[in-house]
Amino acid sequence: MADKLYRLGVIAKPDFTEARKVTVSAFCRRRLPVIMVSQLKMGDSVRDATALIEQGHVRVGTEVITDPAFLVTRSMEDFITWVDSSKIRKRVMEYNEKLDDYDMM
Repeated sequence: MADKLYRLGVIAKPDFTEARKVTVSAFCRRRLPVIMVSQLKMGDSVRDATALIEQGHVRVGTEVITDPAFLVTRSMEDFITWVDSSKIRKRVMEYNEKLDDYDMM
C-alpha cells in the first residue's frame, strides 16, 4: 500500500507511517492542472490550466488528456507536454525562438 502511494506521488517516502498521514489535499496536488501550474509552469493559474486541458491542448505521453481530474504519477511527470497541433505549443516555441520550418506546417 505504501509503495503504491509513493509511486502515485502522494507520500514522500515508501514508508507505512507516511501512508497513515495521507490527506485528501495530497491527492488534489497530483491532479494534472495543479502539476502544470506548480511544477511545469505551463499556465498562470489552475483555472487556466483546466481550460487548456478541456480544450485538448495537453497530452501525457501519447495520449491527449481532456479530463482535468487526471491523476499524474511520478513516472508520468516527465511526459506532460503540449499536443503537436496546438497553437499554444507553436506560440511557446516561437517565443523561445525554437520554431523551425517543419513546425510551421
